[in-house]
Amino acid sequence: MKKTISTCRNFVLPMLPCLLAFLFLCGCSANVQDDSQDKDSASVQVKEVTANINLSETYQTIDNFAASDAWACQFVGNWPDAKRNGIADLLFSTDTSASGQPVGIGLSLWRFNLGAGSTQQGEQSGIKDEWRRAESFLEQNGSYNWQRQAGQVWFLKAAQERGVENFLAFPNSPPVNLTTNGKAFASDGKPNLASENYGAFAEYLTDVVQGVEQAHGIRFRYISPVNEPQWDWSDGGQEGTPFMNEHIAGIVRALNTSLARKNLTTAIDIAEAGKIDYLYTHDDKPNRGNQIDAFFNSGSPHYIGNLSHVGKVISGHSYFTTSPFDQAVQKRKQVAEKVATVPGLKFWQSEYCILGDNAGEIEGNKRDLGIDPAIYMARVIHNDLTVANATAWQWWLAVSPYNYKDGLVYVDQHKTDGSYSDSKMLWALGNYSRFIRPGATRVQTELLSGKTADNTLLASSYLDAANQQLVTVVVNAGITAAKMKLNVHGGNIGNIRSYVTTADENLKPGTPLQPASELTLAPRSVTTLVASIK
Repeated sequence: MKKTISTCRNFVLPMLPCLLAFLFLCGCSANVQDDSQDKDSASVQVKEVTANINLSETYQTIDNFAASDAWACQFVGNWPDAKRNGIADLLFSTDTSASGQPVGIGLSLWRFNLGAGSTQQGEQSGIKDEWRRAESFLEQNGSYNWQRQAGQVWFLKAAQERGVENFLAFPNSPPVNLTTNGKAFASDGKPNLASENYGAFAEYLTDVVQGVEQAHGIRFRYISPVNEPQWDWSDGGQEGTPFMNEHIAGIVRALNTSLARKNLTTAIDIAEAGKIDYLYTHDDKPNRGNQIDAFFNSGSPHYIGNLSHVGKVISGHSYFTTSPFDQAVQKRKQVAEKVATVPGLKFWQSEYCILGDNAGEIEGNKRDLGIDPAIYMARVIHNDLTVANATAWQWWLAVSPYNYKDGLVYVDQHKTDGSYSDSKMLWALGNYSRFIRPGATRVQTELLSGKTADNTLLASSYLDAANQQLVTVVVNAGITAAKMKLNVHGGNIGNIRSYVTTADENLKPGTPLQPASELTLAPRSVTTLVASIK
């Protein structure tokens, strides 16, 4: 997350591992339909279920699954070829081995951290952690150097070479040339860009969109000019600045004018809310919340929904809203209901990693390459997709050198060379990103059981008409196996192939299944079923 350790990750509390499995087993589900009045104990296991899939009941169309290049890619992109290509394969590849094993997770959008120039300032930047500084294409003399951010540009090209077509640029701060205090982070929680510089900031962003395409052949389809404007960003932990809604509207209007003047088609993404609550309520941030109304209600003084380059998307981050399960569901219902008040508006979950203590379920502190954070992540993805109706789901650090649950791939903190490790979170995200491709539409999926069920078992399905496939993802958070059959209404399925991520397996392909087959869902697993459909 684009939060400093002191403003965000110090929220974490000591981990309570003894409660993890119990809490996963004992939740109350809004996703499993109970056909029985048999209310045994809270520890009753789901033994046999049917996934009832109705192809005629459709919901949102998926835009992308993504992650960002902040901050490690600036260095890792300059590592030896074999290692940086190995990492790129894990993130972007849609290839499979001869046995059908996926090589990577096939991300379909890549987020590019557009640095503010704290790297050029060095120690004078006030950001102590060199890995959290960032270069800027803009030099102090006002010229552009398109050879800056070389490691990140390498990953842009590596993504494109592996089939990624969608790219998004996001600054955490305006370039230091334009900020009020000459730094890439704010002072005293005040916006670090004066209103008279909105136009210059907009021109800079537009210049970058043009310059990167001309110099490197990468077109940014989206640009997100502000990030988590609710936080103060004043401790020097990384680049960042707060903004009020009125400031965001002013920046977006200037950016819209600049993009239109240069005949660019890049869409403006707003508003990267620090948590999803700020999309539908002011909560604890007056003038920085209730952003759906602020930006898409025509009666608002900050209305920008009619601007030619503003995408019909509102983006927010799922931090601090994912536990307990019933509260997570309720918050996402509120997001979906509010988004639905604006015709055609979509919701992107545009950043997440595991932070905080999450009501004692799991804490964000300490790196964990194992299955527990992967299962937690998969449950968050499920709720964001099936309750909030997110059309995009985007992770924070694709590559992390830190001792947090913030990375898909983890690396040594060495700038020129090092080792890397994949995590189960990478592969759990892959159960979604590798198989649910842009353009797939979510369809109604209910789990029917003959016994009392809980939220340890979650399922969602997606119709990919372009590839004539039905993709179903099932999360089994329980410590015992379950059995499941598919019951599809409105179409005929065949040639079912399973891919499972467990403590010991990474998207491991199973043997082909017949439509009437009963599938065993391993304990603590994420399973994807890919079926042909007619």
